[in-house]
Formats: sequence, structure tokens, C-alpha cells
Amino acid sequence: MEPQLRSAFNADFSADKYAALLRCVNEAVRWPADFRISETPIFLTPEFTDEVVAAARTIEAQTRTPEFKQHAALAIPAGLEVPNESSHPEVVIVDLGICEEAGRLVPRLIELQAFPSLFGFQFMLLGCMRRSFPAIPANWTSTFGGLHDADYLALLRRTIVGEANPENVVLLEIEPQKQKTRIDFACTEVLLGIRSVCLTEVKKKGRQLFYKRDGREVRIDRIYNRVIFDELERRPDLKLDFSFQEDLEVKWIPHPNWYYRISKHSLPFLKTPHTSPAYFADEFPPNESIEDYVLKPLYSFAGLGVDMEPTREKLSALEKPREWILQKKVQYAEFVPTPDGPKSKAEIRMMFVWPEGDRKPVLVNNLVRMSQGKMMGVDFNKEKTWVGSSIALHR
Repeated sequence: MEPQLRSAFNADFSADKYAALLRCVNEAVRWPADFRISETPIFLTPEFTDEVVAAARTIEAQTRTPEFKQHAALAIPAGLEVPNESSHPEVVIVDLGICEEAGRLVPRLIELQAFPSLFGFQFMLLGCMRRSFPAIPANWTSTFGGLHDADYLALLRRTIVGEANPENVVLLEIEPQKQKTRIDFACTEVLLGIRSVCLTEVKKKGRQLFYKRDGREVRIDRIYNRVIFDELERRPDLKLDFSFQEDLEVKWIPHPNWYYRISKHSLPFLKTPHTSPAYFADEFPPNESIEDYVLKPLYSFAGLGVDMEPTREKLSALEKPREWILQKKVQYAEFVPTPDGPKSKAEIRMMFVWPEGDRKPVLVNNLVRMSQGKMMGVDFNKEKTWVGSSIALHR
């Protein structure tokens, strides 16, 4: 990472500046951040920026090969396929751990998904970081490919809203006002003019869907889909007026089938210099040391069900081993110096959008999660500082 800017930032850091950052984040839109915001961004050298960009683009490109598409065709659980699948996913997310190997920092694939991330919130966070921390130079940014703010917003709008009237586009979620990512929903509404709607509030007439907006019934042409399907399966109490499996006159962004096609199911089929070995549980080689692997359920989100200490006995006990993978562990680097002593670790989420009509996805932004615990989650970072949600900046 960039040592000179890191030293300058840490020397200039104060509790007041961090408090200003939190005020900026939590008062900008109608919902505050329901997750911890880290005290710092991370600062990438040009060399690491080039490597992490190349790693993300190479991994994403493999998902567009004929060989990968053959494997992805088997990813959707029986009965969950949704009609009218798009020709490509409108978003692709690549999560890379920042690891140490042979004395240098390298990105290593952790997971990937064709499901939206915090595109709106990260845009706002970049602005708040710039305003709150004078030590960040004006020519440092989180976006890629020379995108300026207006370019970034134009790409988001073209991907999510397209040619539709924003009032005919909704961000669909389960009880959006209760979700930890609700601040992103609020940012998206401010930036694009589309509202977050609970799927229980959507009404069906024939093959069309409608929602109430300012007392009016408005037709839904496009759905920016934020419904996580394993959460939906855990909520039998929800009463829906439509089914995802129906043939509806609506455009999904992204189409729900891509949630499965590009996911943890993809990991065993991706082979690049920045990926680690991964196997379906029923194909795990007998000569591999299982202690070197992490066991992950295919169809879960946000780290649910991950087992950091799998055993052969646990594998034998799995009822559906084809719905689990084993991925070789990586060693996260402790590389961010902090005023409190312990150095922080990080993973970087590389965020692509793919507007309709474009030849391939565009890498637009990033998200960083920082940790000092065994894993990135909140449970492993309680009462710690310089951890949580952040962003990577580069020159």
C-alpha cells in the first residue's frame, strides 16, 4: 500500500475528523448506516491498483466463456428458475482478499456474485471521506477507468433505470426499512429517483406488477432486485401477490437466475493466477488436507453457515454435499497501521455494471471491508477500531 499517504493520513487523523465523517454519512439521506464505518480508507499503490484491476477483470472474463456457461447452467436449484432470463448479468461483484505471499501483497479471490452491492452508498462515502479528511489528495479516487462523478452516475442510471421513467422502476427488497443495507437504498433513491419497495406491497394484474407511489397506483417496468433468496426462503410469513417463477411483463436488474449462475457455485470452475483451489464437497480429493480449507454453503449470503474448521466427519454428515464447497484458505495480510497498535486486514470488492447493449461489463467502483478478527464479520470485530466498511483509493 502507499506508505507516504498512509503516514500522512494517520498523523492528521483525529476523533473529530472521524466524527465529521460519521455525521456526513448518517445525515446525508433518510436512513443512517446500520454497520460500522471504518476510520480510514486504504491507499493503493499504482502497482497494486493495476494488479487488483487485472485480477478482477480476468476473473469476470472467465464467467463469459462457453465452458463456464455450461457449468453455470446447472447452478439453479430445482423449481427456482425464473422466466425471461437476460442475456447477461447487469452487475458482477468480485471479492478479493488482500493477502501476503512471499513478502508482497496480492489479491486472492474469496467470492463472486451477480447481485447488486452498495453502488449508491460507496459513491456517497467517497464524497464524505473527501470532505472529512483533508489529508486525502484531490486526485485520489475510488472509481476506475478515469470515471468522474457524472460518468459514474450515468452508467448506474443506464444500467438500472435504462430508458424507463424512474417512477416505473423500483428497488425490490424484503422490508427494506429493516435491512442493514438500507442506507444504500436511500442513496439510490436520491441519485436515481427510484424508490425501495417491499415485495409484499407489489400487486399483480394479469402479467403486470404495480406499487403505490404518493397515493397513485404505478406500473412497474423494471425491478432493481435486492431480494436475497435464502432470506426469502426463511420468511414463510410473507404473503406475496406474485411469484418470481411467473411469466411477468417486467425487466429484472439483474435477472434472478444470475444470483445462482455466478455465485459460490462458480468457484470450482474458475482458474486464474488469483484464484485458490475449490471443490464441491462430494468431489473433495482424498489426498487434500481438509484443515487447509473452509466449508461454505452454496446458497447463503453474508457469511451464513461458513465453517472455518471443517473435518472429514462433517463432510460425511452433509445431507446434500453438492450444495457445499470447500475453498482453500488464504492468509489475509495485516497491513494497515492504526493508532491503537494492531494492524488491520482488508478485502476489496470490485464492482462491475453491464448496461444493456454494451459488449462487456465496466469496472466502476470498489468497497472495502476491514477487520482485525478471524473473519470480516461484525461478530469477529466487536469493540475494535479501524475496522468495518470502507473504500480503497488510488491515484
